[in-house]
Amino acid sequence: MSVKKVWTKEERYRPYQEWDKTHLALLKEKIANSKWRLGYHIQPNTGLLNDPNGFSFFNDQWHVFYQSYPMGAVHGLKSWYHLTSDNLVDWKEEGTKVFPDSLYDSHGVYSGTALPVSDQLFLAYTGNVRDDNWVRHSYQLGAWMDESGTVQKIETPLIAAPPKGYTSEFRDPQVFRYNDRYLMVIGAQDETEKGKILTYQSSDLLTWQCKGELEFTDKEMGFMIECPNLLVTEDAALLIFCPQGLEPDICSYGNIYPNTYVIGDSYDSEANCLIQPTVLKNLDEGFDVYATQAFQAPDNRLLSISWVGLPEIDYPTDQEEWAHCLSSVKELFIKDKKLYQRPVAEMKQLRIGEAIELNKDSDSFFETETNQYEIRLSFDPLSSGTLTLFTNKEQNEGLTINFDSQHGKIMIDRSQAGTVFGKEYGFVRSFSVEQKPLDLQIFVDSSIVEVFINEGEKVATMRVFPETHQTGVHLECDGGYQGKLWQLRKTNQ
Repeated sequence: MSVKKVWTKEERYRPYQEWDKTHLALLKEKIANSKWRLGYHIQPNTGLLNDPNGFSFFNDQWHVFYQSYPMGAVHGLKSWYHLTSDNLVDWKEEGTKVFPDSLYDSHGVYSGTALPVSDQLFLAYTGNVRDDNWVRHSYQLGAWMDESGTVQKIETPLIAAPPKGYTSEFRDPQVFRYNDRYLMVIGAQDETEKGKILTYQSSDLLTWQCKGELEFTDKEMGFMIECPNLLVTEDAALLIFCPQGLEPDICSYGNIYPNTYVIGDSYDSEANCLIQPTVLKNLDEGFDVYATQAFQAPDNRLLSISWVGLPEIDYPTDQEEWAHCLSSVKELFIKDKKLYQRPVAEMKQLRIGEAIELNKDSDSFFETETNQYEIRLSFDPLSSGTLTLFTNKEQNEGLTINFDSQHGKIMIDRSQAGTVFGKEYGFVRSFSVEQKPLDLQIFVDSSIVEVFINEGEKVATMRVFPETHQTGVHLECDGGYQGKLWQLRKTNQ
């Protein structure tokens, strides 16, 4: 087995142009042999992918960027890598578009968002700078991308420093239109090291006034909030964010940091607060979702995409010098102040061939052509059992999904799903669902699994790293069920 490279600070922050020109070519050659490369999820060609950025619809196309460090599977000198799509499932790589090459982002182009304005796409992001003593300075920066994909940075910062009373842990701006103004929400830490979300407003996208802290809870939000996204509709206000260091009794979670949300009846811009917000809830019940970015599309759908990976966790592909991926795109629905997440309808375009029919009379074990497939299963009332993915004929390994619809319980165990990782945060996730006939929709793609439960009532996403022989599916159920399995086509070359 390969040994993970130990990186020095000098290497991680070496400017891209100073690397040997053969470095990326050699990495691509090494990565091409990985058994865990993905078929239809966004993944890095080389190096590390993390937060999705600039998810938007512009110039008749869908756009997403991601924070990228192409030189290896480590958090180094970050840039923004760009992709476009006509259908939210087939993504065309457009290359690196925002480089760490200015006075205000010399040590990394960090996360942010995008907003179409006339015939240009406005990009808002955090510039990371380290001084001679390696002290961080955070700048909120802007840039314009035209219809040809050319990016021009705005020379001066949109926000040159955090407001008084807050530290340099100040990043991840989300910019959106609200009434006749522009609003920005941004993750922050106050000087008592408490996580906060700050709100700014502007009339021209260039000059911003701080409105203060967004009020959405009376609980302490850990030591830092990252990646806040506020979506305001006619019926509700949805706030998605990542609180670091959150006390588990506020919102129970098993990952190093959770991705959470609250829903308010509305957003009061004058008071800068959510009206009647819910308690915090986990956005995803699985092991690996973080830094979710969402926006309201021109067709009024609320769409989201997530980083499937976590900060400060080593993953098996790190040794191959690539790491992480993005989730599939989800559509968000809010009903009775509950959030539902479903795969976008366009995911059906990935299906190839005839569906395999599944029912109680089918064989309980079968091999799939590849580990790229979709399963839909509907169980009779009060059913319980175990679905095992990535298993073998002996059925002594695999990812197990235990379900008990009578008691509304789901338990997912990845301890036997292949190469073990992240053991300090456990191999099992257990959670409750409504006590009703169970419906599962599952997408498998080589080394990622996305489980949608009861039409998106709950979602559980996880990375798994099986061996090449682990292509079996086994279903043991004490009740009746019906379902289908489709093989899915590759979109990655």
